[in-house]
Amino acid sequence: VQLVESGGGSAQAGGALRLSCTASGFGDSTYCTGWFRKAPGKEREGGATIGSVGRTSYGESVNGRFTISRDNAKNTLYLQMNSLLPEDTSMYMCAAATRSSCPAVATGSSQYSFWGQGTQVTVSS
Repeated sequence: VQLVESGGGSAQAGGALRLSCTASGFGDSTYCTGWFRKAPGKEREGGATIGSVGRTSYGESVNGRFTISRDNAKNTLYLQMNSLLPEDTSMYMCAAATRSSCPAVATGSSQYSFWGQGTQVTVSS
């Protein structure tokens, strides 16, 4: 199983970015996917998750600004990030777990077995 992120970069505060994560190797397995982020000196933080039937969940810090979606036909996960803040600066990683429903976004990151390498997002004020 491989997960490859793309779409990171730099943006001004108030701007937007869209991240993508392409998955391969899952076959017909149902799986939960999510976006997590980690900034230097901080704990890994859950951003958003989406289950195999499309149920979504968001962390408090991104709720209302970020939208997670997935295209199962393309095996691709997306994160649309709007109204970016400097505190959104972080390494963003996609993750997957072979289960249909997702663990709690804030506390369940250890239950994900597969992780991408990450893509850096930098937001300037």
